[in-house]
Amino acid sequence: MARVKRGNVLQKRHKKILKYAKGFRGSKSRLFIAANQALMQAWKNAYRDRKKRKRDFRSLWITRINAAARTHGLSYSRMIDGLSKANIQVNRKMLADLAVRDKDAFATLAKKALAAVK
Repeated sequence: MARVKRGNVLQKRHKKILKYAKGFRGSKSRLFIAANQALMQAWKNAYRDRKKRKRDFRSLWITRINAAARTHGLSYSRMIDGLSKANIQVNRKMLADLAVRDKDAFATLAKKALAAVK
């Protein structure tokens, strides 16, 4: 079997990995093996956290809705239950935005939810 020299291919692969690792600290941006390991970990974390970000935001929205609902004499669960009974369809992202930016509109929704629960 003929001898295969991988000079070009290997060099290109190493340069590509080191280009992605630019900005890492110390040997992780200069040495191929350290950079490769750091990149694999970074990509794994990035993939996982793209999924986690969606959960984190939903949790934040629920916390904001709960805090705003309690100022109107409702808990989060009763607020959501009241809105569904009143046949008002507003997602949690928009509710949280109303709770922070437009307190009057949120108060109107809270009153309708409270009336539907009772």
